[in-house]
Amino acid sequence: MHLNSFDVLTFVAFLLVVVVVSLLASRKEDSSEDYFLAGRKLGWWLIGFSLIASNISTEHFVGMAGKAFGRVGLAIASYEWMSAISLVIVAWWLLPKFLRIGIYTMPEFLEYRFDRGTRTIMAIYLLVLYVFALLATVLYSGAQGLNGVFDFPQMLVEHFQMDPEDAQEWATLGGIWGIGLIAAIYTIYGGLKAVVWSDLIQGGALLGGGALVLYFGLRLVGGGELVAGGGVSGGDVLSGWKAFCAQNEDKLHVILPWNDPNIPWLAVFVGGLWIPNLFYWGLNQFITQRTLGAKSLSEGQRGIFLACLFKLAIPFLILMPGIMAFQLFGDSLLAKTHGALSKAGELAYPHMIAQIMPPMLRGVMLAALAGAVMSTFNSGINSASTIFTIDLYKKYIRPEASARQQVRVGRVATALIALFACLVGPLPGKFEGVFTYIQEIWGFISPGIVAAFIGGILIRRAPAQAGRLALLLSPPLYGICRVPKWIFEGVYEHEVRDGVKTLLGKGGEAVGGFTQSLYDFNNWAFLHHMALVFVVLILVMLWVTRLRPMETPVEYPSSEIDVRVPRSNYVLGSLIVLATVALYVVFR
Repeated sequence: MHLNSFDVLTFVAFLLVVVVVSLLASRKEDSSEDYFLAGRKLGWWLIGFSLIASNISTEHFVGMAGKAFGRVGLAIASYEWMSAISLVIVAWWLLPKFLRIGIYTMPEFLEYRFDRGTRTIMAIYLLVLYVFALLATVLYSGAQGLNGVFDFPQMLVEHFQMDPEDAQEWATLGGIWGIGLIAAIYTIYGGLKAVVWSDLIQGGALLGGGALVLYFGLRLVGGGELVAGGGVSGGDVLSGWKAFCAQNEDKLHVILPWNDPNIPWLAVFVGGLWIPNLFYWGLNQFITQRTLGAKSLSEGQRGIFLACLFKLAIPFLILMPGIMAFQLFGDSLLAKTHGALSKAGELAYPHMIAQIMPPMLRGVMLAALAGAVMSTFNSGINSASTIFTIDLYKKYIRPEASARQQVRVGRVATALIALFACLVGPLPGKFEGVFTYIQEIWGFISPGIVAAFIGGILIRRAPAQAGRLALLLSPPLYGICRVPKWIFEGVYEHEVRDGVKTLLGKGGEAVGGFTQSLYDFNNWAFLHHMALVFVVLILVMLWVTRLRPMETPVEYPSSEIDVRVPRSNYVLGSLIVLATVALYVVFR
């Protein structure tokens, strides 16, 4: 796709607006509460937009749309729709506890409930995974997504006569450093308030861009024609929707068999999907920092409910265009990738943009995609900086640090984390299946974190040893469930026999025995493994509590935050749950 001058001007203007508004909104952030929690003055609309803008990245536009393009279809929407119910649980149950105490970070809660060691373990877990998993992957996939849509490598080949492989490498590096540095500038200066104001603008661009792709896609399906150079002429949206539903009936189901390797219904409704959802939306500093900065519990809850509405809409804006891409351009995309369905799926959304977006709107879409990456990246570096400053620096290095010193350290930490993330940004390109990898990698710690929080709240006499064991046992237990498969597939050949993945020895005979049994277990959906690990950890916590119960339950401190909840918030949450159920009934 070739950019014209209007595209470039739109993109540059968007970036300037984001930076200027963020810096102006975050002036005079001198105290640690101002810098890390926006002075606890965030309103519901800022919280809602910031939650969703930080959540959506190129993993949605490329990875999830690609899954919808392939065999999974609309079933991948369960990650979005079930998140809405998880968010309601967070708003009604977890957020009141956190704001009543007045914590800055999620690990801080574990110190109040258990001890300092438990807090430190979680802080280290999050800090390491934020830098090496979240931030590096966001930068790399963001650069790749922008390259796929706007073909920056080809521009380098044409204008600088570069070798295609070198052009691809330099375009990726340029994207990584460009995204990283721009997002870091206003985050370093303004802290959380700069992040949420940038999220407000970028969130609007995201939702608007997604709506445009859906609109032009439906017009094309509804009898429209492609225009040379991009765009759609003619066509009717309502007719397009009817034709889309009729021609893709087999892909418009969100409930898959219980043993499906991707999204089994058992994991969705009663199993493992609840673990990553509760961790991500309720216990993950990267997300919860916005709700911790709410001016009151009521504002925080309403911000969460606004995010719920966006989560219910995302499958229509991102996943359905992925399904449309298979309907409209499936043959050409599969030919381009030599029949590789997963690779063709990753090209689906960018290809839709290239074909159906009018030239004058490409700059808007570039801004939306860049905004998706920057929102996630700036949220990540701000959260990592907060954890380092509050949970490690102030706790171990300089306990007497003043508020101004904490802000200074937070800014330095933000800069260093952003720099390091840019340096390691190209590393995900060394691995295959980066989206599946990042989806699974959180499984090493999320069951333990969810068990420590949920178990700590419900098992009132659980001692500190129970919380520490839940965190420490989570990675090795999940590793037993997943890692042997990766080793076996590196050592043995494997093929599907009678519907079962079978390991083969040197002569082509089945390996069998314990090795095959363990391999069969490893091939369960990773969501099942996460649920299994969580149950085991809760049982461990109950066992430790029975052996060494606390004499008296913990009494938490109280903050001055307004934690009153109007009745309307319970009504709003209930309506969101009912809307989610209705979507499952319609697309069952």
